[in-house]
Amino acid sequence: MTKEIKISIRNLSKAFGKKQVLNGVDLDLYKGESLVVIGGSGTGKSVLIKCIQGLLTPDSGSIKIDDIEIINDHPEIIEKMHSKMGMLFQGGALFDSLMVWENVAFDLLQNRGFSRKEARIVAIKVLRQVGLGEDIADLYPSELSGGMQKRVGLARAVITKPEIIFFDEPTTGLDPIMADVINDLIIESAKDLGATTLTITHDMASARKIADKIAMLYQGKIIWYGTVKELDKTDNPYVRQFIEGSARGPIKVEK
Repeated sequence: MTKEIKISIRNLSKAFGKKQVLNGVDLDLYKGESLVVIGGSGTGKSVLIKCIQGLLTPDSGSIKIDDIEIINDHPEIIEKMHSKMGMLFQGGALFDSLMVWENVAFDLLQNRGFSRKEARIVAIKVLRQVGLGEDIADLYPSELSGGMQKRVGLARAVITKPEIIFFDEPTTGLDPIMADVINDLIIESAKDLGATTLTITHDMASARKIADKIAMLYQGKIIWYGTVKELDKTDNPYVRQFIEGSARGPIKVEK
């Protein structure tokens, strides 16, 4: 049985001035699968996500979601695609001036016509799904630990039951135990929704746990793609250097 492609990216390029960040990216994300993109800082992982979300306009190439081209398309098409997406931002990116439940229910209140009473009920339900009780709903983000803030961010990402979820460095700043808790919640949340997920991370323990497929981005191109088992067996020198965290190899640190 042929797997259905949810997102298809072809020859995607994006430069900022003279710096070529994406340089002909080809990548497919299959429906219901978890893809993790690895690569060093500044290799274009975040730019790739922003292009898929329509937040950045690529210089050339194609991005199709559900076989609909989203580059240079009508605003209503982009808005329709946005309604299918959720995102867990690096660091949580919660609004300091809003209570926890308001952060979680932000999209419901701003874009989906929910009353505050209705939105709060749904937010508390989703908070419970990520292991947080009603007692934290009326707190502010500054009153929460880093791990709790990540869970709130995850609740906000999934509250609209998105078809596509983006995770930007979801375990950054967390201790190994809490990172594993977040990984388990990511897997569980995506499975419950049947969502297609794209994660960017430096954390190889996280990548190995949550990925169905892994792709490595280097110098603006996907230089490797495969399963976790294939990752551990590859002799690609760029991949080996990255996953081993070695200063020696073909990848040179920019000074």
